[in-house]
Amino acid sequence: MKALSRHWPRIAITLLPVLLALAHATGIWRVGVIDHLDHLIYDARLRATMPRTLDPRVVIVDVDDASLARQGQWPWGRDKLARLTEELTGRQQVAVLGFDVMFIEPDRSSGLDKLRQIASGPLRDMPGLSANIERLAPALDNDATFARALEGRRVALGYYFTRTENPSAKGQLPAAPLLQPEAFPPGHGYATSWNGFGANLPVLAAAAPNSGFVNTLVTSTGDGVIRAAPLVARYEGDAAWTGYYESLGLAVYRLASGMPPVLPAFASDGAAPRLQSLLVGGLRIPVDQTVSMQVPFRGPGGANGGSFRYVAAADVLEGRLAPGELKDKIVLVGATAPGLQDLRATPLGAGFPGVEVHANIVSAMLDHRLLSVPDYAAGYEVLSVLAAGLVLALGLSLLPATRAVLLGIATVAALVGANAWLYQGHGVVLPLAGSLAMAALAFMLNMGWGYFIESRERRGLVRLFGTYVPPQLVDEMLMDPGRYNMHAESKQMTVMFCDMRGFTKLSEKMAPAELQAFLNTLFSRLTNVISEHRGTVDKYMGDCVMAFWGAPVDTPDHATLAVRAALEMAHTVRDINQAQRVAGRPEISVGIGINSGVMCVGDMGSVARRSYTVVGDAVNLASRLEGLSAHYGVEIVASGATRDLAPGCLWQELDSVLVKGKAQAVAVHTPLAADTERAHGPAAQEKSEHLQRWAQVLDAYRRQDWAMGRSLLDPLLAADAKKVLYQLYAQRLASMALRPLDPEWDGATRFETK
Repeated sequence: MKALSRHWPRIAITLLPVLLALAHATGIWRVGVIDHLDHLIYDARLRATMPRTLDPRVVIVDVDDASLARQGQWPWGRDKLARLTEELTGRQQVAVLGFDVMFIEPDRSSGLDKLRQIASGPLRDMPGLSANIERLAPALDNDATFARALEGRRVALGYYFTRTENPSAKGQLPAAPLLQPEAFPPGHGYATSWNGFGANLPVLAAAAPNSGFVNTLVTSTGDGVIRAAPLVARYEGDAAWTGYYESLGLAVYRLASGMPPVLPAFASDGAAPRLQSLLVGGLRIPVDQTVSMQVPFRGPGGANGGSFRYVAAADVLEGRLAPGELKDKIVLVGATAPGLQDLRATPLGAGFPGVEVHANIVSAMLDHRLLSVPDYAAGYEVLSVLAAGLVLALGLSLLPATRAVLLGIATVAALVGANAWLYQGHGVVLPLAGSLAMAALAFMLNMGWGYFIESRERRGLVRLFGTYVPPQLVDEMLMDPGRYNMHAESKQMTVMFCDMRGFTKLSEKMAPAELQAFLNTLFSRLTNVISEHRGTVDKYMGDCVMAFWGAPVDTPDHATLAVRAALEMAHTVRDINQAQRVAGRPEISVGIGINSGVMCVGDMGSVARRSYTVVGDAVNLASRLEGLSAHYGVEIVASGATRDLAPGCLWQELDSVLVKGKAQAVAVHTPLAADTERAHGPAAQEKSEHLQRWAQVLDAYRRQDWAMGRSLLDPLLAADAKKVLYQLYAQRLASMALRPLDPEWDGATRFETK
């Protein structure tokens, strides 16, 4: 007891990480870093335990670059896909054929529609032409040809679900859902819910009724990595039967297994019973509350990954395979050609073929090699944190240093070993990061944390950053001083250039001392605005201020903060101009350029003089955009990248521009308000209609429909005849109308000067 009494402060400090880890495990305060670390651990554990063996039962017919080079650009005609299907189901005798490809639009490559137009148009008086064309129609109808190839075969087509405010439905879903709405208890949101879809043409959907959706990214991680995939999804739109539909992977597996029934299995019969698994015939598949299964990848993806045999689609079409070479195989047709954009981010890499995700799902079901996240995962994490935390709090505080280190290593080894044994031996996925983070932090606090070290780090941090960043950011940095330094790093940030217009005229009419006082007041007010919005002032360059957001403190909403700061800076300049008018002095205007992107930030310069600054192409673009503000008659010009990162602001698109030093056009916008959610009433409705009409003007302008553009622009000019932007486009439309249409027109405006 005396030892405990003597070491209670040290024990208390060690227990702090335990409390934090318990708060995370119980959901009281979720720590994003720990969740991210758990995902990394999951990914590493998955990679370390993959079988890395070839599954001979599943083959991928790949629309790769070589196939495109030999058979022509995608999309291929449906007659060619019919030949592919007939070769696989006939000469090759595959067991099941799945298409990770959608056939949403009709195939017009045969020219049948054109022939019909000609027969009913210029040559309508030619005897027998229409009849002859209709006799040829069955041979020229590629969709019908493809449908005949699918008819009666064990084929599953892919489609995708969507969820939008204005639902859209293209094509046709399967004639009936896999499960009716009453298959799941009411009053609880089982499965992902969708209200739209992009499906196959009705003639193809009728020929291959066993279709499945290809949506794979069902994750709350926010990193876009596919770790789980839905097996069942709910459709509740008006274009098809409401109910639960199956995924492509599940559809292919069921076709290969004799179409067993599917039933959900629940943990209890309560008001909202917890979904545990899907029963597919005799197979029990563990799923989460979105009816998603963890994807147990076999190994690296791609033709050289070694998990599945890849066969070039061109080889199949050209008959290069021996008859029956793929007999009784499950074949998935997909695309890995980079231009077809079916590469996904998975724990195995960012360029994993989407079709191989489905192949891994089918393979895992065939092997019964399934992973589960049990409903007791949170309880397991709580018990692990409590047990390890108490052992470390007492052992590290009471044992000598050497034994304390050994105890820390043994505790971590026990946590990792138990977790790995449950995963490898029983397919159970349990959290580990919270326990490891707690153990690591407890060890560090107990063994080395102290007021002296903390004070020394704080003084060093203030010395490094105190002259660069706002005081409130310095206070935040002091909470974790070890993670901040001035070393250069590349990261996603937002940068701003703010230039004063009319400064030369102002300097000519003011005495040097008066001008100095005015500039000090102006820069002080603008700097306060930047600081209030968590920005870092980079430097003052004559009459220009440069600032950035996102460093040294990570700021996820850096773009939104920069836009809000720019709007307030423009308002501040208008306030200053009002005082200038009262004093009878010249007014100034402001031009602000904002861009977001990856840039290098750190301590840069020479031996004699250094500064904490940002450099890079994204910074140069912001400088160019600042120079465009006067051209468009606005105070703020922001890039499309900034607009995408600040969707909560109200934006008006200005143009698509090619600035000096850039090879690609950049969309430029100006913010009209900092928060669209607060806008309401007749004025907000009028502004929304105004912006919609302006978007139509830009669309007509880019389509070279000058007359339509002018017709749409006239009401805007009538409402705001002094707006420079509208005057500019009126001049452009009038000028362009005198020129012939340009087939190379891309709608971009080129600026050759900085």
